[in-house]
Amino acid sequence: MIDKRVKNAKEAIEGIQDGMTLMLGGFGLCGIPENSINALVESDVKDLTCISNNAGVDDFGLGLLLHKRQIKKMISSYVGENAEFERQMLSGELEVELTPQGTLAEKCRAAQAGIPAFYTPAGFGTEVAEGKEVKDFDGKPHILEYAYKADFSIVKAWKGDHAGNLIFKGSARNFNFPMAGAGKITIAEVEELVEPGQLDPNEVHIPGIMIQRIFQGEKFEKRIEQRTVRKKE
Repeated sequence: MIDKRVKNAKEAIEGIQDGMTLMLGGFGLCGIPENSINALVESDVKDLTCISNNAGVDDFGLGLLLHKRQIKKMISSYVGENAEFERQMLSGELEVELTPQGTLAEKCRAAQAGIPAFYTPAGFGTEVAEGKEVKDFDGKPHILEYAYKADFSIVKAWKGDHAGNLIFKGSARNFNFPMAGAGKITIAEVEELVEPGQLDPNEVHIPGIMIQRIFQGEKFEKRIEQRTVRKKE
């Protein structure tokens, strides 16, 4: 069995260079690869194209890379809670490709499965469809979307073993699941790294064949974007 462990986030991101395309898992701040993002910030790598549902918040997650101008282009489904993302987009400092959320997820999953392209009705009749091939299926127009091509995919899981088998927890599964194996190299950041054989095969969400590097993260903040609680009666 191949041991895919690396020491830490710094070693995990080795080989990521200026101008590369990265996929980063998470939804908002849920399930983001915190340690890997921090390592990218410290590395000063620049001109990145980042594929992620959104860009975190101003002072956490991908927002840290935006503040240091390390991201050249964001491919996302919405601007989210990040004021700096909005500012850079409206000022023209940042290239932004907004994609319907389901289409974004499927473009990741298609890359994961080795499917080059697919047709979807989402976005037809809007700016999303401009310049794209259109084909009718059962009388309904669909646009042709191509699978993403990423140099690295960085995901975060709850548990993993030395071989790269992963288990996600709750809603943190989100975009981490379709992005695992969707890049040329997939890095898995986990909360708990266990010995081979300690994971129940019936509970494994992503098999190790899709992962090239794995490490155990530390000091996860797991922030909440907007905390909503019930008022006391």
